[in-house]
Amino acid sequence: MTWTHFLNDGAAFYLPGILPAVLTALHQPLAMVGIIMAATYMGQALQPVAGILADKVGGKMFIIGGLFGCCVAGALVGLSPNVGVLLVLLLISGLGSTIFHPQALAAVRSLTERRHGAGLSLFLIGGELGRGAWPLLTSVIVAYLGLHNLWIIALPMLVTLPFMIKLIPSLPARSQSAPKLHWREHRKPFLVLVSFSAFRGLAVFGTIVFIPLMWKLRGGALVSGASIISTLLITGVIGQATGGTVSDRFGRRPVLVGSSIVMLLLLPLVVIVHGPWLWIVAAILGIAMFSTFSPTLLIGQDMFPENRALGSGIALGLSNALGAAGLLPLGWVLHQFGINVVFGILTGSAALMFIMSLRFTPRVHPSMH
Repeated sequence: MTWTHFLNDGAAFYLPGILPAVLTALHQPLAMVGIIMAATYMGQALQPVAGILADKVGGKMFIIGGLFGCCVAGALVGLSPNVGVLLVLLLISGLGSTIFHPQALAAVRSLTERRHGAGLSLFLIGGELGRGAWPLLTSVIVAYLGLHNLWIIALPMLVTLPFMIKLIPSLPARSQSAPKLHWREHRKPFLVLVSFSAFRGLAVFGTIVFIPLMWKLRGGALVSGASIISTLLITGVIGQATGGTVSDRFGRRPVLVGSSIVMLLLLPLVVIVHGPWLWIVAAILGIAMFSTFSPTLLIGQDMFPENRALGSGIALGLSNALGAAGLLPLGWVLHQFGINVVFGILTGSAALMFIMSLRFTPRVHPSMH
């Protein structure tokens, strides 16, 4: 399951590493950045729907079919003749990832008996490594083999497919006698969780998208710009591992509050520091950003115990899509006002994260602790 998450998230989220090359190849201005990246992430808004269907149907075909669609569409991006085809492929890839995640997260939880945070962190580490390695990998492919050879990234998935069919756990279908969803009861904790995760999504996605563009504006090369993002995402593995483990031991709220504070302090430094310091700041940011994912996913699953795939879809997919919607105007902001203003907005999003993290209390919902 961890390996499939590596393949899925790598294929779904490698674009920031080669975005400068894609914009150049399709003759698109910087103002298009927000639209292109929003197309990558917006399909995740349907994760709650995918979660409901996955729980209703059971099995494992959502995991297999989602990974297949995500990887194939992602592999065809380099053959896009125009921006319209590019947007369609990004939407398909995003929808494949959307279908994959809720059932995969529920399957991973079914494999852990007690330490759910640690087990979920292991699965999330696979996705983190994929998101970290693939921007650098695809930038090397583009730099040395050309954009049209991105189809290579589909090969690991095709080799893995037979093993997935045999080894991935099959989930039971939702019983007709299972408790119904109580939306009114979940409304307040739902709003707290989604608000925190949406602000996190904007801060995380914005940082990943705009660091390579900032590097290009400073005259840096494609591969070195992608390596900054890979540093941030790969050190996120430490955050994923420690976030789940620490939340198991001390509770989820301290992880969310502490990570928000670190992001609030470091995001303004991204546009100030130069040289090796930029990689160091990116590395620490990666740890802080991704330490929050396992706790929020567990809160979502515990908030909706009658439908855990739905809870996963809300905590991850819907929230990420709302955060990605905030990217839409940021390309225009970059074009009009410059990179400093963009990172000022991302810092403001981290400040709102911190405010919402203080709302994660047992008074809102027992799962918040």
